[in-house]
Amino acid sequence: MKKFAALLAACALVLGAGGCSAARSLNHQEMAVSNTVTTGCSAKMKAEQSKMGIAWYRTSGEAKALYYQGYALGKMAVDQSLREKVKKKRAIVLDLDETVLDNGPYLSYMAQKGISFGDGWGQWVKKAEAGTLPGALEFLKYADAKGIDIYYISNRSETYLDATLKNLRKEGIPQATASHVLLRKDTASKEERRLSVERNHEIIALFGDNLTDFEKKFDNKEMEARNQDTVRFHAEFGRKFIVFPNPVYGDWDNGIPCS
Repeated sequence: MKKFAALLAACALVLGAGGCSAARSLNHQEMAVSNTVTTGCSAKMKAEQSKMGIAWYRTSGEAKALYYQGYALGKMAVDQSLREKVKKKRAIVLDLDETVLDNGPYLSYMAQKGISFGDGWGQWVKKAEAGTLPGALEFLKYADAKGIDIYYISNRSETYLDATLKNLRKEGIPQATASHVLLRKDTASKEERRLSVERNHEIIALFGDNLTDFEKKFDNKEMEARNQDTVRFHAEFGRKFIVFPNPVYGDWDNGIPCS
């Protein structure tokens, strides 16, 4: 536990002592996250619940292994598609945060300061300092070299487009252009943005850490209903739907009681 505390303290320096003291008006991304907070749970209680998840996410070999595994499955999906005939140009669709980009320093800052996800998020995004997750860059370069169109569909606010593009380009992420990075405008649902890609492409694989990254049926669902739909779509997981771990935030924590 002492090692984890030291890790949190070190990572807190990334945002600076005043990193989360700026105006706290919620942007689109933060509004979406704040809606996951169960009624009756204070931000402090949610922050306490997140600490072990952050520790696991940032330090465990298992978390890294799951990313390598997911991107290995993605490569298999690309290779399989290339052996088949398709009517439209091939594309893959990926979420960004905790799928391609690693916001670990921000998550550690959350735990160290006892805040919930979204508080100070804008300051972190504008720094454009997120690294890439294990296996992501290698896979994306592979897909790019194979002529696959790559689209990044994220619920970051569109106001962060310039900072997001700067971050992706700094990390060497291929196809990091405004036409391929589709951020949130008016709605948290990614369905319209997925459909805009599908109009001219065959989507061969989708990657994300939230079930809403894959299928509209998961939008605005309570825990029991989304679990039922997970069973319904079970044949897609590991084939077309590549899921990454996120034990810190997301729609999964709707209905989780405060302790």
